[in-house]
Amino acid sequence: MGDIRRRAAALLTAVLTAPLALTVGAAPAGAAETAPVAAAACTAGAGPYQRQAERFLGRPVDGRQSRADCEAVRAFQKKHLITPSAGYAGPITWRVMDLMNRQRAAGKNPNAAGRCPVDKGRIACVDLTRQLSWIQDGRKLVYGPVPVRTGRDGYETRTGLKKISWRNIDHVSTIYHVPMPYSQFFDGGQAFHSVTMSVWAPPGSHGCVNMTPKDAKKYWSSLRTGDEVFVWGRKPGT
Repeated sequence: MGDIRRRAAALLTAVLTAPLALTVGAAPAGAAETAPVAAAACTAGAGPYQRQAERFLGRPVDGRQSRADCEAVRAFQKKHLITPSAGYAGPITWRVMDLMNRQRAAGKNPNAAGRCPVDKGRIACVDLTRQLSWIQDGRKLVYGPVPVRTGRDGYETRTGLKKISWRNIDHVSTIYHVPMPYSQFFDGGQAFHSVTMSVWAPPGSHGCVNMTPKDAKKYWSSLRTGDEVFVWGRKPGT
């Protein structure tokens, strides 16, 4: 009889402790669920433009990829829609950073080289090489310079002297079916207009001159139909 009681007690103990065993056993399952998060950590190695990226981002410049370096590069890539956004300092990432450096160097004298005509009165200037635009009146800078996003390879923004032919504040593309607010057309279907994405996002537009909403609004209020637009240079990567 004592034997039976002992076996019954052992069975009861096993039943009562089963939930506890399952709970303890759940820990590895929980760890497995968090594994993808750990795997998603920034682990890209140093790229060919590691030092340049470190300098641009204000990181210690040693050419060695730290976790913080990787995260800083990846955050930059995500912000400007550079894919893959893995934290690897490759040529496309450096091209965008280098472009930003050259845009900053333009300061408040973007026409120092005299490429945009100063004998046309009010004119919108578009420098494809530096991806910059500004409005000037003679030698006077009226607005800008501002960063722009022009045509990608195969859809280049056409160069030369043009005129704004028509404007539509709420235009929607009949080809790509996307909004083009504050559109000012100066060469067929090519126009100044605002975009909500980064104006540094590669590879570029389908020929239009993309601008931030703030800058597109200012261009809208500053320019009129018949005003001239001068486009020159060559967009990096085209």
